[in-house]
Amino acid sequence: MSKFRYYTAKSPKKGLDLKKAVHTNFLRTGRIARDAEDWLEEERRFLTYQEVAERTGVRLENAGKKTHQRLNTFHYDIQFPKIIFHKTLATAPHLGYVHVTASKTDFAEYKGVTWGFYIANFTAEITADEQFFNRINPNYSRMYFAVAMKTEENAAQRRQIINRDFRENGVLFRTTDPKTALKNVLLLGAKSAELRKIVEAIG
Repeated sequence: MSKFRYYTAKSPKKGLDLKKAVHTNFLRTGRIARDAEDWLEEERRFLTYQEVAERTGVRLENAGKKTHQRLNTFHYDIQFPKIIFHKTLATAPHLGYVHVTASKTDFAEYKGVTWGFYIANFTAEITADEQFFNRINPNYSRMYFAVAMKTEENAAQRRQIINRDFRENGVLFRTTDPKTALKNVLLLGAKSAELRKIVEAIG
C-alpha cells in the first residue's frame, strides 16, 4: 500500500464577511485589492501518523460502543460483554478495526468455541495466514466479521489469537451489510432454539 500524507483543514474565522469587505474597498479606492486577507484559503497542517491513528481510534471505538448497545437492546436474554479495543494499520492509520464483543458458542462439530466480533472501516479478503487481511479496499466502507479465538500456547504472556483450526481461517462470518452482521452476532449469542427463532424472524 502506498504511503499516505494526512492534513487537517482549519476553518475560516467566523464573522468575517469577505464579499462586504471587497465591496467596501472598491467604493473607497475604485479598485479591487487582491491582498492575502481577501482570500480565505484553507490552512493545511500535516498530521503525523500517530495523530491520524488516534483520531481513527476514537471513531472506531465510538462505532463499537454504538454497535454493542444495539446488540444488547435486542432481547434481554441475549446479552454480550462490552470489550472495546481497536487497532489501526501501521502503513495506513486512517484504516483500522475495532473489537466489539466476545463470547462462546456451540456448533455441531465444535463445542464452546470462543469468538470475537469486529468492525473494520475498510473491506478486505480474510486469509488463512498470519497476514489475515488481503486486497484491502480503503474506500471508507465497513466490514463486519467474527473469528474463532484461542489462547496462544507456549507464550511468555497469555494472549488470544485466531483459531485457524476452525473452518481453516477461523472466520465465522464476514459481511458488509450491518443488518446481516447484527443478525449473525445475535444468532451466536442465542442460547436456545426459541431465541434463535426470534432472531431468524428479523427481516
